[in-house]
Amino acid sequence: MTMLRMSFRLRTRFLALFFALGIGLTAQQQQSGQAKAGAAQPPRARPQDTEVWEPVPPIVTPGSVDAAPSDAIVLFDGKNLDEWVYTRDKSPARWTLADGIMTVAKGGAGNIETKRTFRNYQLHLEFRIPSNITGTDQARGNSGVFLASTGPGDAGYELQILDSYNNKTYVNGQAASIYKQGIPLVNPARKPGEWQSYDVIWTAPVFNADGSLKTPAYVTALFNGVLVQNHFELQGETLYIGKPFYKKYDRAPIKLQAHGDASEPISFRNIWVRELQ
Repeated sequence: MTMLRMSFRLRTRFLALFFALGIGLTAQQQQSGQAKAGAAQPPRARPQDTEVWEPVPPIVTPGSVDAAPSDAIVLFDGKNLDEWVYTRDKSPARWTLADGIMTVAKGGAGNIETKRTFRNYQLHLEFRIPSNITGTDQARGNSGVFLASTGPGDAGYELQILDSYNNKTYVNGQAASIYKQGIPLVNPARKPGEWQSYDVIWTAPVFNADGSLKTPAYVTALFNGVLVQNHFELQGETLYIGKPFYKKYDRAPIKLQAHGDASEPISFRNIWVRELQ
C-alpha cells in the first residue's frame, strides 16, 4: 500500500512539473512570436554609418619628391593625355592641359582612366590643391586615384585625394585614406598651392575560378615621402554607403576621379607606374 501511494505521488508530481514546463514554454514561444511580429525593421544605411572621426592622425612635415626611374611606364609627363580615356565611354580624355599640368575638367565627361591595364605595380603621382580652394570637409579639393578601376563611375579601390591641411573631416575619408577603410598613419599634407605626391605599392586581389576571394588586396602608400599605409589589407572595393566587398577581376586600369564637389579643380603632373611580378 505504501509503495502504491509513493508511486502515485511521484506520478502526480511528474505530471504537474510537465504541465508547468509546457505552459512556460508556450508562453515563451508566444512572447517570442509577438516580439518577432512587432520587431522594428533595421534602419536604412546612411553614408555617416561608415564615417570615423577620431582619433585624428598626427601631423608631420613632408620632404621632397623624386623623378621617375628608368624602367617606369610614363602615364603623364605634361606633354599630352594620350595614355588616358574617359571611363564612361573610353573616348580620349579631355581634361585641361596647360604648362605641363593636367587639371580636372569638372562638369565634363567625368573620371578618366589609363588605356593600359595593370595587376601589381608601383605608382607615383603628384597633385596640387589650388591655392584659392574653398569649401570644407569632403567638399574641398576632393578627388581620388582608383588603384584598380573595375567599372564605370567610382567602381574600384580608391586612395583618397583631398585638402587635408587644416580641414576637418572623417579620418577614413581624409587625404591618403583608403576611402572608408584605411585611416592614414599620419597626416603629412602640404598647404594648398603646393605640389604633393603619392607613392603606392599595389598588390591586387587574387580570385579563385568560381569568383571567390583567394587572397585580398594590399596597399603600401607614402604621402609626401611619409609612410601612411603599411601593407594595409583591403576588405573589398570602395563604397560610399555600406560595407566593402570583393568582386572578381583580372587586370584593371588606374583611374583619376573628377569629383562633383563645388570647390576649385585640382591638378596633376608626373605620373608613372612600374609593373611588378
